[in-house]
Amino acid sequence: MVHGTVPPSAGLSSSSALVSAAALATAHAHKHRISKEKLANLCAECERYIGTQGGGMDQAIAFLATEGCAKAIDFSPLRCRDVVLPPGAVFVVAHSLAKLNKAATADYNCRVVECRLAAQIIAKKKGLDWINIKRLGELQIALNVDLGTLITIVKEILHEGPYSKDEVLKVLDVSAEELTKTSLTPNTTHIQEFKLRDRALHVFTGQLTKTSLTPNTTHIQEFKLRDRALHVFTESLRVEKFIEECKNAPASGDTSLQVLGRLMNESHDSLRDLYECSHPRLDRLVELSRELTFGARLTGAGWGGCAVALVPRANIDKYISTLQEKFYDGTSAEDLSKLVFSTSPNSGACIYYATN
Repeated sequence: MVHGTVPPSAGLSSSSALVSAAALATAHAHKHRISKEKLANLCAECERYIGTQGGGMDQAIAFLATEGCAKAIDFSPLRCRDVVLPPGAVFVVAHSLAKLNKAATADYNCRVVECRLAAQIIAKKKGLDWINIKRLGELQIALNVDLGTLITIVKEILHEGPYSKDEVLKVLDVSAEELTKTSLTPNTTHIQEFKLRDRALHVFTGQLTKTSLTPNTTHIQEFKLRDRALHVFTESLRVEKFIEECKNAPASGDTSLQVLGRLMNESHDSLRDLYECSHPRLDRLVELSRELTFGARLTGAGWGGCAVALVPRANIDKYISTLQEKFYDGTSAEDLSKLVFSTSPNSGACIYYATN
Protein backbone atom coordinates (compact mmCIF):
# COMPACT_ATOMS: atom_id res chain seq x y z
CA MET A 1 0.00 0.00 0.00
CA VAL A 2 1.25 3.47 -0.91
CA HIS A 3 0.13 6.55 1.00
CA GLY A 4 1.33 10.13 0.85
CA THR A 5 0.35 13.64 1.89
CA VAL A 6 2.38 15.64 -0.63
CA PRO A 7 -0.06 17.23 -3.12
CA PRO A 8 0.63 16.30 -6.77
CA SER A 9 1.52 18.89 -9.43
CA ALA A 10 2.19 21.44 -6.70
CA GLY A 11 5.93 22.04 -7.07
CA LEU A 12 6.60 20.13 -3.84
CA SER A 13 8.37 17.15 -5.43
CA SER A 14 5.57 14.62 -4.99
CA SER A 15 6.83 12.48 -7.88
CA SER A 16 10.38 12.54 -6.54
CA ALA A 17 9.09 11.63 -3.08
CA LEU A 18 7.26 8.62 -4.52
CA VAL A 19 10.26 7.45 -6.55
CA SER A 20 12.65 7.96 -3.62
CA ALA A 21 10.40 6.11 -1.17
CA ALA A 22 9.91 3.24 -3.62
CA ALA A 23 13.66 2.93 -4.23
CA LEU A 24 14.48 2.97 -0.52
CA ALA A 25 11.79 0.40 0.30
CA THR A 26 12.92 -1.87 -2.55
CA ALA A 27 16.58 -1.66 -1.53
CA HIS A 28 15.64 -2.45 2.07
CA ALA A 29 13.39 -5.38 1.09
CA HIS A 30 16.23 -6.93 -0.91
CA LYS A 31 18.76 -6.22 1.88
CA HIS A 32 20.78 -4.18 -0.59
CA ARG A 33 23.20 -1.77 1.08
CA ILE A 34 23.59 1.45 -0.88
CA SER A 35 24.58 4.96 0.17
CA LYS A 36 22.02 7.77 0.21
CA GLU A 37 24.11 9.62 -2.37
CA LYS A 38 23.89 6.69 -4.78
CA LEU A 39 20.18 6.31 -4.14
CA ALA A 40 19.63 9.99 -4.89
CA ASN A 41 21.54 9.76 -8.18
CA LEU A 42 19.71 6.55 -9.13
CA CYS A 43 16.29 8.08 -8.46
CA ALA A 44 17.14 11.21 -10.45
CA GLU A 45 18.12 9.05 -13.41
CA CYS A 46 14.95 6.95 -13.10
CA GLU A 47 12.66 9.98 -13.23
CA ARG A 48 14.05 10.99 -16.61
CA TYR A 49 12.40 7.91 -18.12
CA ILE A 50 9.02 9.66 -17.88
CA GLY A 51 10.35 12.29 -20.29
CA THR A 52 11.30 15.24 -18.06
CA GLN A 53 14.93 16.32 -18.18
CA GLY A 54 15.16 17.17 -14.49
CA GLY A 55 18.25 17.53 -12.35
CA GLY A 56 18.84 15.79 -9.04
CA MET A 57 17.97 18.46 -6.49
CA ASP A 58 14.67 16.94 -5.33
CA GLN A 59 16.10 13.46 -4.88
CA ALA A 60 19.20 14.78 -3.13
CA ILE A 61 17.23 16.67 -0.49
CA ALA A 62 14.80 13.75 -0.10
CA PHE A 63 17.64 11.52 1.08
CA LEU A 64 20.25 13.92 2.48
CA ALA A 65 18.16 16.50 4.36
CA THR A 66 19.23 17.43 7.89
CA GLU A 67 16.74 18.48 10.56
CA GLY A 68 16.89 22.19 11.27
CA CYS A 69 19.17 23.06 8.33
CA ALA A 70 18.85 24.16 4.76
CA LYS A 71 21.12 22.32 2.30
CA ALA A 72 23.56 23.68 -0.24
CA ILE A 73 23.64 20.99 -2.94
CA ASP A 74 26.34 20.67 -5.58
CA PHE A 75 26.69 18.11 -8.34
CA SER A 76 29.37 16.25 -10.33
CA PRO A 77 29.82 14.65 -7.87
CA LEU A 78 26.80 15.03 -5.61
CA ARG A 79 27.74 16.69 -2.33
CA CYS A 80 25.84 18.66 0.32
CA ARG A 81 26.59 21.24 3.00
CA ASP A 82 24.42 22.18 5.95
CA VAL A 83 23.32 25.82 5.98
CA VAL A 84 22.08 26.97 9.38
CA LEU A 85 19.24 29.44 8.96
CA PRO A 86 19.07 32.64 11.05
CA PRO A 87 17.00 32.54 14.26
CA GLY A 88 13.32 33.14 13.64
CA ALA A 89 13.28 31.83 10.06
CA VAL A 90 9.85 30.35 9.41
CA PHE A 91 8.71 29.24 5.95
CA VAL A 92 5.08 29.09 4.90
CA VAL A 93 4.04 27.12 1.81
CA ALA A 94 0.91 28.21 -0.06
CA HIS A 95 -0.76 26.59 -3.07
CA SER A 96 -1.62 28.82 -6.03
CA LEU A 97 -4.44 26.42 -7.06
CA ALA A 98 -2.88 26.26 -10.54
CA LYS A 99 -1.51 22.90 -11.61
CA LEU A 100 0.70 21.69 -14.45
CA ASN A 101 1.68 18.13 -15.30
CA LYS A 102 5.22 18.90 -16.44
CA ALA A 103 5.64 15.41 -17.93
CA ALA A 104 2.71 16.05 -20.29
CA THR A 105 3.94 19.35 -21.76
CA ALA A 106 7.10 20.73 -23.39
CA ASP A 107 7.38 23.76 -21.07
CA TYR A 108 9.81 22.26 -18.58
CA ASN A 109 12.01 20.53 -21.15
CA CYS A 110 12.06 23.66 -23.32
CA ARG A 111 13.80 25.54 -20.51
CA VAL A 112 16.31 22.71 -20.14
CA VAL A 113 17.00 22.82 -23.88
CA GLU A 114 17.35 26.61 -23.95
CA CYS A 115 19.94 26.46 -21.16
CA ARG A 116 21.75 23.69 -23.03
CA LEU A 117 21.80 25.65 -26.28
CA ALA A 118 22.99 28.78 -24.47
CA ALA A 119 25.87 26.82 -22.96
CA GLN A 120 26.73 25.23 -26.30
CA ILE A 121 26.70 28.48 -28.28
CA ILE A 122 28.91 30.22 -25.72
CA ALA A 123 31.21 27.18 -25.68
CA LYS A 124 31.50 27.23 -29.47
CA LYS A 125 32.22 30.98 -29.48
CA LYS A 126 34.93 30.36 -26.87
CA GLY A 127 36.53 27.58 -28.91
CA LEU A 128 35.49 24.74 -26.58
CA ASP A 129 34.28 21.25 -27.49
CA TRP A 130 30.65 22.41 -27.38
CA ILE A 131 28.99 19.09 -28.26
CA ASN A 132 30.04 17.58 -24.94
CA ILE A 133 28.74 20.52 -22.87
CA LYS A 134 25.16 19.90 -21.76
CA ARG A 135 24.72 22.28 -18.82
CA LEU A 136 25.59 25.86 -17.96
CA GLY A 137 27.40 24.55 -14.89
CA GLU A 138 29.68 22.50 -17.14
CA LEU A 139 30.37 25.66 -19.14
CA GLN A 140 31.52 27.43 -15.98
CA ILE A 141 33.91 24.58 -15.18
CA ALA A 142 35.27 24.55 -18.73
CA LEU A 143 35.83 28.32 -18.76
CA ASN A 144 37.14 28.33 -15.16
CA VAL A 145 35.60 31.72 -14.33
CA ASP A 146 33.43 33.04 -11.50
CA LEU A 147 29.70 33.75 -11.78
CA GLY A 148 30.16 37.50 -12.20
CA THR A 149 32.43 36.93 -15.19
CA LEU A 150 29.99 34.39 -16.62
CA ILE A 151 27.12 36.86 -16.45
CA THR A 152 29.25 39.36 -18.38
CA ILE A 153 30.11 36.69 -20.97
CA VAL A 154 26.42 35.85 -21.43
CA LYS A 155 25.56 39.50 -22.08
CA GLU A 156 28.46 39.87 -24.52
CA ILE A 157 27.86 36.72 -26.58
CA LEU A 158 24.10 36.08 -26.51
CA HIS A 159 21.87 38.75 -28.04
CA GLU A 160 18.60 39.90 -26.51
CA GLY A 161 15.38 38.38 -27.81
CA PRO A 162 14.72 34.88 -29.09
CA TYR A 163 16.98 32.78 -31.29
CA SER A 164 15.19 31.06 -34.16
CA LYS A 165 16.00 27.43 -34.76
CA ASP A 166 17.56 28.40 -38.09
CA GLU A 167 19.86 30.86 -36.30
CA VAL A 168 20.91 28.19 -33.81
CA LEU A 169 21.68 25.82 -36.68
CA LYS A 170 23.80 28.49 -38.35
CA VAL A 171 25.74 29.44 -35.21
CA LEU A 172 26.50 25.83 -34.29
CA ASP A 173 27.04 24.88 -37.95
CA VAL A 174 24.89 21.75 -37.80
CA SER A 175 21.85 20.35 -39.58
CA ALA A 176 18.37 20.12 -38.06
CA GLU A 177 18.84 16.37 -37.70
CA GLU A 178 22.13 16.87 -35.88
CA LEU A 179 20.55 19.45 -33.55
CA THR A 180 17.82 17.02 -32.58
CA LYS A 181 20.43 14.42 -31.67
CA THR A 182 22.70 16.74 -29.71
CA SER A 183 20.43 19.28 -28.04
CA LEU A 184 16.65 18.81 -28.21
CA THR A 185 14.18 16.48 -26.47
CA PRO A 186 11.22 14.61 -28.03
CA ASN A 187 8.66 17.22 -26.95
CA THR A 188 10.68 20.30 -27.96
CA THR A 189 11.48 19.50 -31.58
CA HIS A 190 8.55 21.68 -32.72
CA ILE A 191 9.80 24.85 -30.99
CA GLN A 192 11.04 27.49 -33.42
CA GLU A 193 12.29 30.17 -31.01
CA PHE A 194 14.60 30.04 -27.96
CA LYS A 195 15.36 32.79 -25.39
CA LEU A 196 18.93 31.74 -24.68
CA ARG A 197 20.29 34.93 -23.12
CA ASP A 198 17.56 35.20 -20.47
CA ARG A 199 17.72 31.51 -19.57
CA ALA A 200 21.49 31.61 -19.10
CA LEU A 201 21.38 34.81 -17.06
CA HIS A 202 18.74 33.30 -14.76
CA VAL A 203 21.00 30.35 -13.97
CA PHE A 204 24.22 32.32 -13.48
CA THR A 205 23.29 36.49 -11.66
CA GLY A 206 23.09 14.26 -36.29
CA GLN A 207 25.23 16.02 -33.65
CA LEU A 208 22.80 18.75 -32.55
CA THR A 209 19.89 16.43 -31.71
CA LYS A 210 22.31 14.17 -29.82
CA THR A 211 24.03 17.06 -28.07
CA SER A 212 21.29 19.56 -27.29
CA LEU A 213 17.65 18.61 -27.89
CA THR A 214 15.35 16.02 -26.33
CA PRO A 215 12.60 13.99 -28.05
CA ASN A 216 9.79 16.32 -26.94
CA THR A 217 11.62 19.57 -27.81
CA THR A 218 12.66 18.93 -31.41
CA HIS A 219 9.53 20.74 -32.73
CA ILE A 220 10.47 24.05 -31.07
CA GLN A 221 11.57 26.75 -33.52
CA GLU A 222 12.49 29.68 -31.24
CA PHE A 223 14.78 29.77 -28.19
CA LYS A 224 15.32 32.59 -25.64
CA LEU A 225 18.91 31.69 -24.87
CA ARG A 226 20.15 34.94 -23.33
CA ASP A 227 17.28 35.22 -20.84
CA ARG A 228 17.55 31.59 -19.75
CA ALA A 229 21.32 31.76 -19.27
CA LEU A 230 21.10 35.05 -17.37
CA HIS A 231 18.54 33.53 -15.02
CA VAL A 232 20.67 30.48 -14.30
CA PHE A 233 23.82 32.41 -13.48
CA THR A 234 22.17 35.20 -11.48
CA GLU A 235 20.21 32.56 -9.56
CA SER A 236 23.46 30.77 -8.73
CA LEU A 237 24.88 34.07 -7.50
CA ARG A 238 21.81 34.57 -5.29
CA VAL A 239 22.34 31.12 -3.80
CA GLU A 240 25.92 32.04 -2.93
CA LYS A 241 24.73 35.28 -1.31
CA PHE A 242 22.02 33.39 0.61
CA ILE A 243 24.57 30.95 2.03
CA GLU A 244 26.99 33.73 2.95
CA GLU A 245 24.27 35.71 4.71
CA CYS A 246 23.29 32.66 6.75
CA LYS A 247 26.92 32.16 7.80
CA ASN A 248 27.23 35.77 8.95
CA ALA A 249 23.78 36.16 10.48
CA PRO A 250 23.76 38.09 13.78
CA ALA A 251 22.18 36.59 16.89
CA SER A 252 18.94 38.52 16.39
CA GLY A 253 18.63 37.39 12.78
CA ASP A 254 16.15 40.11 11.75
CA THR A 255 18.52 41.97 9.43
CA SER A 256 19.62 38.73 7.78
CA LEU A 257 16.03 37.61 7.31
CA GLN A 258 15.34 40.82 5.42
CA VAL A 259 18.32 40.13 3.15
CA LEU A 260 17.21 36.53 2.57
CA GLY A 261 13.69 37.72 1.81
CA ARG A 262 14.99 40.22 -0.74
CA LEU A 263 16.97 37.43 -2.45
CA MET A 264 13.81 35.31 -2.60
CA ASN A 265 11.92 38.22 -4.17
CA GLU A 266 14.67 38.68 -6.75
CA SER A 267 14.58 34.97 -7.49
CA HIS A 268 10.85 35.00 -8.22
CA ASP A 269 11.18 38.08 -10.41
CA SER A 270 13.88 36.31 -12.42
CA LEU A 271 11.82 33.11 -12.69
CA ARG A 272 8.87 35.20 -13.90
CA ASP A 273 10.68 37.52 -16.32
CA LEU A 274 13.79 35.67 -17.53
CA TYR A 275 12.99 31.99 -17.11
CA GLU A 276 9.26 32.56 -17.73
CA CYS A 277 8.02 29.65 -15.65
CA SER A 278 5.58 31.43 -13.34
CA HIS A 279 1.79 31.67 -13.59
CA PRO A 280 -0.64 34.59 -13.03
CA ARG A 281 -2.03 32.95 -9.89
CA LEU A 282 1.48 32.37 -8.57
CA ASP A 283 2.40 35.99 -9.25
CA ARG A 284 -0.73 37.17 -7.42
CA LEU A 285 0.04 34.87 -4.48
CA VAL A 286 3.62 36.13 -4.27
CA GLU A 287 2.45 39.76 -4.52
CA LEU A 288 0.05 39.29 -1.60
CA SER A 289 2.69 37.42 0.38
CA ARG A 290 5.28 40.17 0.11
CA GLU A 291 3.02 42.55 2.04
CA LEU A 292 3.30 40.49 5.25
CA THR A 293 6.56 38.56 4.84
CA PHE A 294 10.28 39.11 4.35
CA GLY A 295 9.99 37.70 0.82
CA ALA A 296 8.36 35.03 -1.34
CA ARG A 297 8.95 33.08 -4.53
CA LEU A 298 7.55 30.16 -6.48
CA THR A 299 8.94 26.75 -5.66
CA GLY A 300 9.38 23.70 -7.85
CA ALA A 301 9.25 23.62 -11.64
CA GLY A 302 6.75 26.47 -11.89
CA TRP A 303 3.78 27.11 -14.24
CA GLY A 304 1.59 26.64 -11.17
CA GLY A 305 1.98 24.87 -7.86
CA CYS A 306 3.16 26.51 -4.66
CA ALA A 307 4.93 29.59 -3.41
CA VAL A 308 7.14 29.63 -0.33
CA ALA A 309 7.38 32.70 1.90
CA LEU A 310 9.85 33.64 4.63
CA VAL A 311 7.56 34.89 7.38
CA PRO A 312 8.20 36.69 10.68
CA ARG A 313 7.12 34.26 13.40
CA ALA A 314 4.74 36.85 14.87
CA ASN A 315 3.01 37.28 11.48
CA ILE A 316 2.23 33.65 10.66
CA ASP A 317 -1.43 33.64 11.75
CA LYS A 318 -2.09 37.07 10.22
CA TYR A 319 -0.43 36.02 6.96
CA ILE A 320 -2.46 32.83 6.67
CA SER A 321 -5.74 34.58 7.54
CA THR A 322 -4.97 37.28 4.96
CA LEU A 323 -4.46 34.63 2.28
CA GLN A 324 -7.69 32.95 3.35
CA GLU A 325 -9.58 36.20 2.86
CA LYS A 326 -7.87 37.66 -0.21
CA PHE A 327 -6.63 34.63 -2.15
CA TYR A 328 -8.61 31.55 -1.11
CA ASP A 329 -11.98 33.35 -1.05
CA GLY A 330 -12.97 32.41 2.47
CA THR A 331 -12.02 28.72 2.25
CA SER A 332 -12.88 26.82 5.45
CA ALA A 333 -10.15 26.31 8.03
CA GLU A 334 -10.15 22.55 7.41
CA ASP A 335 -9.63 22.93 3.67
CA LEU A 336 -7.21 25.81 4.16
CA SER A 337 -4.84 23.61 6.18
CA LYS A 338 -4.27 21.55 3.04
CA LEU A 339 -3.45 24.64 0.97
CA VAL A 340 -1.24 26.74 3.24
CA PHE A 341 0.96 25.65 6.15
CA SER A 342 4.15 26.57 7.98
CA THR A 343 7.12 24.23 7.77
CA SER A 344 10.74 23.81 8.79
CA PRO A 345 13.63 21.63 7.55
CA ASN A 346 13.46 17.99 8.64
CA SER A 347 15.59 14.88 8.18
CA GLY A 348 15.67 12.86 4.98
CA ALA A 349 14.11 9.54 3.99
CA CYS A 350 14.51 6.59 6.32
CA ILE A 351 12.93 3.21 7.11
CA TYR A 352 10.32 3.00 9.88
CA TYR A 353 9.38 -0.35 11.43
CA ALA A 354 5.71 -0.82 12.28
CA THR A 355 4.90 -2.35 15.65
CA ASN A 356 1.84 -4.42 16.50
